[in-house]
Amino acid sequence: MKIHRDKLDDLFSEVVRRRAVLESNGCQYCGKQLPWERLDCSHFIGRRKRSTRWCSENAVGICRGCHFFLGEHPYEHTEFFKKRLGTERLEKLIIKSNTQFKPDRDKIEVVLREALRILKGGTDK
Repeated sequence: MKIHRDKLDDLFSEVVRRRAVLESNGCQYCGKQLPWERLDCSHFIGRRKRSTRWCSENAVGICRGCHFFLGEHPYEHTEFFKKRLGTERLEKLIIKSNTQFKPDRDKIEVVLREALRILKGGTDK
């Protein structure tokens, strides 16, 4: 069953992909230099888990090739996130993903819009 994407997913994706360009100048896995528009937002824990769906630690901006690769190679995917976050933070993220709660979508949107404003250099470009 396909998971429905909405405006909050689109906003989160843009924040993650712009952050990737700021931090890594492109793909956060292979290092290929790409603009944010050509990156995918890749979640470690799938979007079905609402407790981590819009969590910044749960996603990276990567190129399409790396997105396919990591999706097909769970060991490498886990090791990449373990290296990125550290074992303790990754374990906390996994525990959080298994916590049931209803996210405050309005609050998440405010936080994401502010993050996007900062990533764009403080303007509404």
